Amino acid sequence: MELSVFNSKGEDTGRKVALPESVFGVEPNEHAMYLDVKQYLANQRQGTHKSKERNEVAGSTKKIKRQKGTGGARAGSLKAPVFVGGGRVFGPRPRNYSFKLNKKLKAVARLSALSTLAKDERLVLVDNITIDTPKTKSFAAILQSLNVGTRKTLIVTKEANKNVVLSSRNLPKVKVATPAALTTYDLLNADKVVCLEESLAVFEEIYAKK
Repeated sequence: MELSVFNSKGEDTGRKVALPESVFGVEPNEHAMYLDVKQYLANQRQGTHKSKERNEVAGSTKKIKRQKGTGGARAGSLKAPVFVGGGRVFGPRPRNYSFKLNKKLKAVARLSALSTLAKDERLVLVDNITIDTPKTKSFAAILQSLNVGTRKTLIVTKEANKNVVLSSRNLPKVKVATPAALTTYDLLNADKVVCLEESLAVFEEIYAKK
């Protein structure tokens, strides 16, 4: 598969680059992508939810009425779950939601996500993005010229670029990452992925060997 290369002004440079088949031509494995995204979202959960059970609720443990002869059900402590202000039965407790996935499966998931992006034509190839000083307005203008200004956009740079990161962090729908730091969730969650041309070799080096 070949993609046209654009410059930062959104103009077609007239060049086309062949995407590495070992990275962008893989048959997508939907279940692997599902598991990787599920793990990513599970790892974001704090797991600090907690409700009080009957032994933790403040209140008297005195029997509130006699056992028999009242015409109603038996009742002991006011802390019982059937009373307002009582404890909760089987309420949430703090827990760790994370789970393990092996590295090979995660690699398959990322390759599947990259191939899905190429297949769905959500990948935009740019020769370079140069920002001399961090400025959100300048960066937003670049995105606008690439017709991705109002969409959820992932910018993939070869290496960490401080000016690009600082210029983009005030844009709520934009995320900047290097190929090594990408997650399957990032790739699938983006409407458009703007990839610098020099990043393709890094993709091939990192993901194709796994």
